[in-house]
Amino acid sequence: MAAPLTPVLSPPAAVICDLDGTLVDTVLTRIEAWMRTFAETGLPADRDHVASLIGSDGKWLAERVAERTNRSLTADEAEAIDRRAGEQYGALNTDPRPLPGAGEFLDALDAAGSPWAVATSSRPAQVQVSLAALRREARPVVVDGLAVERAKPEPDLLLAAADRLAARPSDCWCVGDARWDMLAAVAAAMVPVGVITGAASAADLRDAGAVAVVDRLDDLIGLLRPA
Repeated sequence: MAAPLTPVLSPPAAVICDLDGTLVDTVLTRIEAWMRTFAETGLPADRDHVASLIGSDGKWLAERVAERTNRSLTADEAEAIDRRAGEQYGALNTDPRPLPGAGEFLDALDAAGSPWAVATSSRPAQVQVSLAALRREARPVVVDGLAVERAKPEPDLLLAAADRLAARPSDCWCVGDARWDMLAAVAAAMVPVGVITGAASAADLRDAGAVAVVDRLDDLIGLLRPA
């Protein structure tokens, strides 16, 4: 059961959403893509550890896995592993589905006139199929992992998205399923809102800074307008 929404969660001027595990049900596919990549490259990886890192910058993720074997990756090695994981993911992610409540939440944002964007650590080629699964009439604003030098848990993606929406960061909700979303939101001075539809628990999200945690995105609809 999710924690009750906190009274400090005021209606947002804009909303910035993560993609994998927040809007689309792709976290298990992501994990499998990474596990295949690490097996292919001969780098030992624990599935639970990899699951805990989903949502973070791919190069950073590869470096964290390598550290567990006392190995240090060069920038080129981390880049190659990240790129290969993206290729594996693209081959696996053929029929992604929106998570329950995601479509209703995005519809409610549009109805409320609340601008929103997708901020994802993924590379552009990995994003298109999942975006199409959301079946929006117009392509949303998207800031991907190649748009900034440092993806989550750094705040750069979120700040770039807020800039695209012409919104002050402090007036934005950042909605995500991973602790990396929450840490990035805190660093960006945004309002971190967690949803337990990915690999992280409610406690994980709260520990990373979430001011509210919900079971599914449509639980947030009633808070989009002032009472």
